[in-house]
Amino acid sequence: MMLGFLLARAGVPVTVLEKHPDFLRDFRGDTIHPSTLELMHELGLLDAFLKLPHSRVARLSGQVGGTTIALADFSHLPTHCKFIALMPQWDFLDFLAAHGRKYPAFDLRMRTEATGLIEEGGRVAGVRAKSPDGEIEVRADLTVGCDGRHSTLRERAGFHVEDIGAPMDILWFRVSRRDSDTPETFGHMEAGRMLVMLNRTDYWQCAYVIPKGGIDKVKAAGLKAFRDSVAFMSPFLRDRLSELKSWDDVKLLTVAVDRLSRWHRPGLLCIGDAAHAMSPIGGVGINLAIQDAVAAANILAAPLKEGRVTEALLEAVQRRRTLPMRVIQWLQVQVQNNVLNPVLKSSARPKPPFAAKLLNWFPPLQRLPARIIGLGVRPEHVATPES
Repeated sequence: MMLGFLLARAGVPVTVLEKHPDFLRDFRGDTIHPSTLELMHELGLLDAFLKLPHSRVARLSGQVGGTTIALADFSHLPTHCKFIALMPQWDFLDFLAAHGRKYPAFDLRMRTEATGLIEEGGRVAGVRAKSPDGEIEVRADLTVGCDGRHSTLRERAGFHVEDIGAPMDILWFRVSRRDSDTPETFGHMEAGRMLVMLNRTDYWQCAYVIPKGGIDKVKAAGLKAFRDSVAFMSPFLRDRLSELKSWDDVKLLTVAVDRLSRWHRPGLLCIGDAAHAMSPIGGVGINLAIQDAVAAANILAAPLKEGRVTEALLEAVQRRRTLPMRVIQWLQVQVQNNVLNPVLKSSARPKPPFAAKLLNWFPPLQRLPARIIGLGVRPEHVATPES
């Protein structure tokens, strides 16, 4: 959606395909980081964007066993917004779609699912798709796969996927929030489990972390045991966990961390999770995908207008975004292997790692994780002019 908006804004005709009739999906990534908010400022959309319902996180903290630690302080970032905005992803997508429709070059087709590639003369010439009018073909000088970690287009293209692995899965659920609750977004680690709670103003969006493939064991113990475990991690929730009436109220997110060795073929480019599925650690996935989109627009908008997109230019997009992706994935894997995995496998109450203690002892150090989470590596800036 971001790439389509930026290209249409630059005068490049774009067709965006969305297989669903709307964007209403529970438990999508809803963290919009300062890097993305800065892009909204550069586009002149920040004031309108911040009028949408959202909550703000200026600091991140966590509890490891019985110790509370401060993790990140965003208040010193060199950005207009020194916080993470928590906003339903459907609101963000609707916002971008509404602004995209202001440009004649922007064509958003809902209920239209790309199912295969059109290949002619050794290059991708578009996609085949299912639509309300039946099977259709959408032809294009460039096809961009933005269809996520289970990307149909990258599978059809035969791209090689390097599976880095993740030791955990996540159970997503929501519980009502009261004014008397703490306002903070926080995480809590105990032996064999972890709970992250995101303050969504009138409810808590909760992520209960379990060992990879452990869902059957959790369900076998029963819903009451699950509720009791959540209550142990966050006792103030105990009197409202009856809101989880069945396992239908708990959604499984199978965590994957992977990447393509090659993001492109003639006429085809993958970005975002289709090119590199990220761990939920740090909530950076959406923001990295948006950075990919901005880089792709900056590099490709003018060549697309002139009809001269080459594979060298597609390679330039991958080259531009490989370092940020690899650094963040490496950091996520370090947290997975050295913090989460030992905790999930342990029966002993965990203690904070030394690095976390340092963040507590020397608060200025909290600016470093804030910069990595909030801005990432090599943040992009809008360079495509409005046509």
